Amino acid sequence: MKPVELSDSTFTSEISEGLTLVDFWAPWCGPCRIIAPVIEEIAGQYEGRVKVAKLNVDDNPVTQGQFRVMSIPTLILFKDGQPVEGVVGAQPKRAFEALLDKYAAPAPVTAGTESVSVN
Repeated sequence: MKPVELSDSTFTSEISEGLTLVDFWAPWCGPCRIIAPVIEEIAGQYEGRVKVAKLNVDDNPVTQGQFRVMSIPTLILFKDGQPVEGVVGAQPKRAFEALLDKYAAPAPVTAGTESVSVN
């Protein structure tokens, strides 16, 4: 699953409900490009529990300024439209997972393919 692309005009409506992790990035930012595949993995891993989105700060200066994003990448987790916690800089995947696991419901448990017969 790919992260949702946000803009100044769509930002508020896209983050208004539930949990949304927003990656503030720019195409010229090396660390942003390094974590991009990790952010995509997280989008799939947390699908249905956390919306994962990206906002290009070069194209969307209003939102960047509103949240005082001075360094990129900056990732901010929003709950029902309000920022709850953020991470600045390229981090290992487990740092992003730790952030999300503090706020997101646990992943649903999927049943195995083995069958057990009770006699």
